[in-house]
Amino acid sequence: MTVKYAFARSLPVMAGYLVLGCGFGILLETKGYGIGWALLMSTFIYAGSMQYVAIDLMTGGASILSAALMTLMVNARHLFYGVSMIERYRGTGKKKPYLMFALTDETYSLVCSGSVPEGVDEKRYYLLLSMMNQAYWVIGSVAGSLIGSMISFRTAGIEFSMTALFVVVFMEQWRSTANHISALIGVGSSLICLLAFGPDRFLIPSMVLITVLLIGLRKVLGKEAEAHE
Repeated sequence: MTVKYAFARSLPVMAGYLVLGCGFGILLETKGYGIGWALLMSTFIYAGSMQYVAIDLMTGGASILSAALMTLMVNARHLFYGVSMIERYRGTGKKKPYLMFALTDETYSLVCSGSVPEGVDEKRYYLLLSMMNQAYWVIGSVAGSLIGSMISFRTAGIEFSMTALFVVVFMEQWRSTANHISALIGVGSSLICLLAFGPDRFLIPSMVLITVLLIGLRKVLGKEAEAHE
C-alpha cells in the first residue's frame, strides 16, 4: 500500500520531471556535454533549477568561487525547508542523509501536504517518494541527452519549464488542502519582497519573511488544520 500511495502521489512530479529533465538533457547536449554528464549531474547534484544554471557556469568558464556563490543564492531556500522538516524526518535513521539530499521543491511540497492515510508507513513513504521523484529526473535527463544528440532543437525559453512545474505543484497543493493560509502567506510575502528588493534579490528575503510568519502563526495554523480534519 505504501508503494502504491507513493507512486500515486508522485504522478504530477513524474509528468513534470520527465519533461523538465528532458529539457535539461537537450540543453546540456547542445552545449557539448553528453549523456554521461546528464547522468552524473542528475544523480549527484539533483537540483533542477541549479542544473540549468550550471550549464551556463560550465560553458562560461566560471570560477569555483563564483559557482559556489551562485549555488548558494539559487538553493538558499533549502535551508528553510530543512528547518521545517526536522520533526517529520526524525527517526528515519540511515534514510535521513538521502532524504535531506533529495528534498527538492516538489518533494517538499508533497511531503508537507497533509498526513498519510492509515496503513501507509510514513517514513518509508518519504523515502519512496524521494527516490521515485529523483528517478523521474534522471530518466528525463538521460532521455533528453539522447534525443538532443539525434535531433537539433531551438532551446530558447526552455528554462521556463521549471516555473511552469512550480505553478502546477502549487495548484495541486491548493486543491488538495482546505486551509490556504500558508499558501497565501507564501504568495503575499514573495510579492512584497519582489516589489521591495527587485527580481534579482527577492528570493532570500521572501523566504526569511515566510519562515518568520509561519513560525509566528504556527499555533493558529495548527488549530486551523485540526478544524479541517
